Amino acid sequence: MKTLRIALLQLLPGETLEENLQTGLAACRKAKEGGADIALFPEMWNCGYSIPEDIGTLRAQAVPADGEFVKPFGALAAELDMAIAITFLERYEPLPRNTVILFDRHGKKVLTYAKVHTCDFGEECRLTPGDDFYVAELDTAGGPVKVGAMICYDREFPESGRILMLKGAEIVLVPNACPMEINRLSQLRGRAYEDMMGIATCNYPCGQPDCNGHSSAFDGVAYLPELSGSRDTCILEANGNEGIYFAQFDLDMLRKYRREEVHGNAYRHPGKYHILTEERISEPFIRADYRK
Repeated sequence: MKTLRIALLQLLPGETLEENLQTGLAACRKAKEGGADIALFPEMWNCGYSIPEDIGTLRAQAVPADGEFVKPFGALAAELDMAIAITFLERYEPLPRNTVILFDRHGKKVLTYAKVHTCDFGEECRLTPGDDFYVAELDTAGGPVKVGAMICYDREFPESGRILMLKGAEIVLVPNACPMEINRLSQLRGRAYEDMMGIATCNYPCGQPDCNGHSSAFDGVAYLPELSGSRDTCILEANGNEGIYFAQFDLDMLRKYRREEVHGNAYRHPGKYHILTEERISEPFIRADYRK
């Protein structure tokens, strides 16, 4: 069977950019030793998800998308014949972005995604939001796979997963930096279920402020003919410890399920959903710190 093996690098960041670079490169090598097709980092790995209040310090901490922190991961991807999804605070104007870049196993940059749903009620009000969701066809040793990305808070909006599904995503990579508890895990389970796609989330372990590990993977396949009821779509939930955790997605099973089941885009009525694109916000949802 055709499978996709994703390494979730649930690691503690270091004190410096160089330390995170070296730790990250070493972790990717271990992921390859474990048979990974893709290595995924937690959110903003270059700085350990640090967003300074001082704008000058924030800008100094950001790194360019084609700079000396990011490029080595592209080179290593080609060396290892393994895709790498590296996350970082991206140097950008007017303010930095929360970004993930996916290098394919040839070292080619195939996807760049900046977090659309920034947490503007908190410190991410100092970041520039992304403006769209993207899907790339990733060349793997087992054949092409359509891969998308969303970051942390994006998962709390059904629209994020729905757009990625409509653009063809089979697997969605989710860098994360927050406590993963039953409700947030349920959001990921819901996105996988309703869009019939696999979702792999990588979080920081316990020891990182406001994080608790529990990186996870949901394969989105809720029903199988041989089962009398629904199945658990969770194929991996890590504990809180630092480590590299592997999630293996059965792509043949997922693709067959998507061809036959009722969710995703099979029975939608988009012509009746006009209210979803209205920008008017009414009580009780008006927030003073909301940014369009």
